[in-house]
Amino acid sequence: MLVLNGIVGHAGDPGISRRLHDLGHAKQVEYITLSREDALRHRMRVETDQGTECAIALDRSLRLFDGAVLLLENDRAIVTRLSERDWLSLAPRDVAAALELGYHAGNSHWTVRFDGSIMRIALEGPEQSYLDRLAALFDTHRVTKVNGDALLVNVNR
Repeated sequence: MLVLNGIVGHAGDPGISRRLHDLGHAKQVEYITLSREDALRHRMRVETDQGTECAIALDRSLRLFDGAVLLLENDRAIVTRLSERDWLSLAPRDVAAALELGYHAGNSHWTVRFDGSIMRIALEGPEQSYLDRLAALFDTHRVTKVNGDALLVNVNR
């Protein structure tokens, strides 16, 4: 059984994201899917999507979250996923903005879904980090954040 007793970082962090991307191509990233309630626990036994048995034993000061990297080695990584995801909803101004947003999301390997002209990005970390990475699109009003059915004009980054 593999004992995981710390959090290396966040899957969305640029340096970690690049390493996960490379490991993902080699099918060396394993995921642990947790409910929001389980993410509050500090100690538990779980199994990754590839069958690795793990014992998570975290210090009380640490909290699991969607995209928490629990192991990052040269030939393997283990990342948490929450079964219920939060989504960042974005509306591009026009086709050109939609293409640019899609290109950026694809290069960042973000999980997305579409509801008509709205792109929803699965948040695997703080929403603010996504907003910061898309700042140029917001600053030029090519993309607007959507909150439910109402558009938000200003995005406070």
